[in-house]
Amino acid sequence: MAPALLHLNSTSVMACVSLKETVLDRPQLPEKTRNARVLVLGGTGRVGGSTAIALSKLSPQLQIVVGCRNREKGAAMVDKLGKNSEFTEVNIDNLDSLELALRDVDLVVHAAGPFQQAKNCNVLEAAIETKTAYLDVCDDTSYALRAKSLKDRAIAAHVPAITTGGIYPGVSNVMAAALVRAARDESKGEPERLRFSYYTAGTGGAGPTILATSFLLLGEEVVAYSKGEKLKLKPYSGMLNVDFGKGIGRKDVFLLNLPEVRSAHEILGVPTVSARFGTAPFFWNLGMIAMTKLLPPEYLRDRNKVQQLVQLFDPVVRAFDKIAGERVSMRVDLECSDGRNTVGIFSHRRLSVSVGTATSAFALALLEGVTQPGVWFPEEPEGIAIEAREVLLERAAQGTINFVMNKPPWMVETEPKEIGLGIYV
Repeated sequence: MAPALLHLNSTSVMACVSLKETVLDRPQLPEKTRNARVLVLGGTGRVGGSTAIALSKLSPQLQIVVGCRNREKGAAMVDKLGKNSEFTEVNIDNLDSLELALRDVDLVVHAAGPFQQAKNCNVLEAAIETKTAYLDVCDDTSYALRAKSLKDRAIAAHVPAITTGGIYPGVSNVMAAALVRAARDESKGEPERLRFSYYTAGTGGAGPTILATSFLLLGEEVVAYSKGEKLKLKPYSGMLNVDFGKGIGRKDVFLLNLPEVRSAHEILGVPTVSARFGTAPFFWNLGMIAMTKLLPPEYLRDRNKVQQLVQLFDPVVRAFDKIAGERVSMRVDLECSDGRNTVGIFSHRRLSVSVGTATSAFALALLEGVTQPGVWFPEEPEGIAIEAREVLLERAAQGTINFVMNKPPWMVETEPKEIGLGIYV
């Protein structure tokens, strides 16, 4: 076994060298799109604001339009962004307001969540109507599938659109696609099991929206796949203790209903797929489990009731966030039929920063003009959604404390293991 693992390590090292050379040799944006106008909806929120800031740093010539309902907050964000930015008042529940805001922009980034229980895809429909490139940070299965159903309309209008394009889902989907492609290129076996594991300390500094998202997900039955069979499981069950490697360590994670499970299963053709999430301090996990047992699913699927819960818990969560910090990590595991197991890990000290960097990586890919017309998930074939996965991952991984791809598990985990002849790693 040792020679095979050493071969995988060598392959991974070469891939990393190639990755850096590719990114350094490639211009950040084509000349014609460097002055593009990007509308960030939810631009004063933690995710949208982080995205606007990251875009302004990654490509200072971009024109950033901050879209929200609150003029005072919008003006404050524009002051923070400085030149090449402006505010526009927009109501995403009003198609006329949306279409007016979209008519003079090249790309709209929809970060005005939560997406759970949303009844329509107004922003995407307005983008198609105005022929505007589109990106959302959706983390809800139903919303993502509704967006995907507009694919033919987007193709007819020559509009490129990516749904579920944030950090997770988003970057995690691209990591999974890269692992699957490498396995099929290098292995004699077929990918059999794909597992997404996510960890965030507290709310990750991402604001009340992520708290609402977490509560709403507790009201959804979990969809997972086992050997091609679709399973429906209880939310926040199926605990696993996962090693997230350097800077994070081992954390407990629990099943949640996340869109990358279905899209990865169908698009990447992996028969067994699941996704889990965990947080800290540990009693937040206990609280989430208690909510699934004490509150009926109908209550947790009601956005108005969940917003009341958020208002109740938010001050307490904020207080503990100051102690817990906002580290974030995701680990993607791929197992193949020939015994080959590979891992990708992405960890950052601050989710509130990393989510913006990750989302902006997708935005830049769309602005580069390589995404084909249609509505796509991030893991769809290269040249359709994303031209070069390595470039997107390199951009998204800026500032990470640990980012590795396509390595065997023993090379990335925190506890030393004997690999033979008394050699420990």
